[in-house]
Amino acid sequence: MVRSLSQWTKTLSFPARISPNRNSKDCSVNVLPITPPPAPPRNKPATSTTTCSSSNSSTMSSPSPPPNVPITEISQIVTPILSLLPFQIYPDPESEKAIMGSLVFCIHHKQGCKWSDELRKLKAHLNTCKHDAIPCPNKCGSQIPRVMMTDHLAFTCILRRAICEFCNVEFTGLGLEEHAGTCSSEPMYCESKCGARVVRGRMSIHRAKDCSKRLRRCPHCSREFSADTLSAHGATCPRSPVPCPQRCDAGPMARADLDSHLRDECKALSVPCSFKDAGCRFKGPRHLLEAHLESNTSAHLSLMVALSGRQGQQITMLKNAMAKLSTNYTGTLLWKITDWSAKMVEAKSKDGLELVSPPFYTSQYGYKLQASMFLNGNGPGESTHVSVYIKVLPGEYDALLKWPFSHSVTFTLFEQGTLGGQGGVAESFVPDPSWENFQRPSSEPDALGFGFPRFVSHELLNRRPFVREDTVFLRVKVDPSKIVAV
Repeated sequence: MVRSLSQWTKTLSFPARISPNRNSKDCSVNVLPITPPPAPPRNKPATSTTTCSSSNSSTMSSPSPPPNVPITEISQIVTPILSLLPFQIYPDPESEKAIMGSLVFCIHHKQGCKWSDELRKLKAHLNTCKHDAIPCPNKCGSQIPRVMMTDHLAFTCILRRAICEFCNVEFTGLGLEEHAGTCSSEPMYCESKCGARVVRGRMSIHRAKDCSKRLRRCPHCSREFSADTLSAHGATCPRSPVPCPQRCDAGPMARADLDSHLRDECKALSVPCSFKDAGCRFKGPRHLLEAHLESNTSAHLSLMVALSGRQGQQITMLKNAMAKLSTNYTGTLLWKITDWSAKMVEAKSKDGLELVSPPFYTSQYGYKLQASMFLNGNGPGESTHVSVYIKVLPGEYDALLKWPFSHSVTFTLFEQGTLGGQGGVAESFVPDPSWENFQRPSSEPDALGFGFPRFVSHELLNRRPFVREDTVFLRVKVDPSKIVAV
């Protein structure tokens, strides 16, 4: 490419020393705009001169000298002036020679060009510099550096000729960019994310007929499912018609109605007798069940009676098991008597009204005992005292125990809510081996037992806080050490 002087000097870069004269520091151009004379003398120089100033020479005088201009900006000043002045400029050959011999870098040194030589050789270098921009040979209007021209012609030039890799149609570079994204032969992934790759021209057909993720409506319940899950839904759809598994005369029915059909309507289903739990083994078609019930009434009644007997035995066994779990095996009974006032009124109105405690054992395999109380007294304490007694009951392990019963027994009636601690009334005794009350009991134990007819008087019971919230607490303690409370 051929360039003018003004073009290839626009962006010159000079080293620190640019003149053959080592003592020169800068170079300037002096332009004096004067009107040319009618017949200028031949032996006089032109009115416009270019001079280089140094420390060894003086600058030419002028009527109005302009400021000195560095040579690195010479093209920015000289070129506009040359185009604007209406008269001829006569350059100074000596100055031009000095300038053209200056050492410069390539104008593309920032892009990586390493060239550096005299200014007069710059023009020839730019004709081969790989970083210099030249017009695109396709005439697309772009100025591209030589080093990038190959890539430009292959990929970015809008007037290059290129073939679509999918449809094999030839386009210009600009046309290929417009064609990209619209090519009907370009394969692309299904937008429904089924994983299939389909050419763009068949995508609508694929989504309508072949896509496994397309929505399809269940013909029975009208709900929408993806095509790949519709078959699984069909196996559980509540409105899907299914035949009766017993192959009765009823036609296909909705799956949700099948259970009620088998339970209430199916004539082919074998059903058990209503007295199955009682022991009847009949099982047959539904239409024969009524005839079976009518013809076996007496047999069903006998089965129910036997069932009732078995259930009674089971109930008794459960009651015994519950009682055993709730039995006290510690040898100490804390008896809580509630509704004291009502029971006291009832005891005064009825002779010999006795309250009995739950049975308790002295140990897990020990003696079985039971306490009793007469609220209105018994014997010597009748109508004036509360009487308490204890009796020995037949136990499960009596054959292994030592007889007669000889453990000390202590009755304690507790005061409630006292500040000084838990007080009350206590009475104890140690059984005499000769007393029949504490021999091994028979199947019919002693009706009364042994105790204290005058355990606590009614007057003391009302005077001290034995009764609180209509409740009384009596403790019966059996001690094998035979210690008597005092």
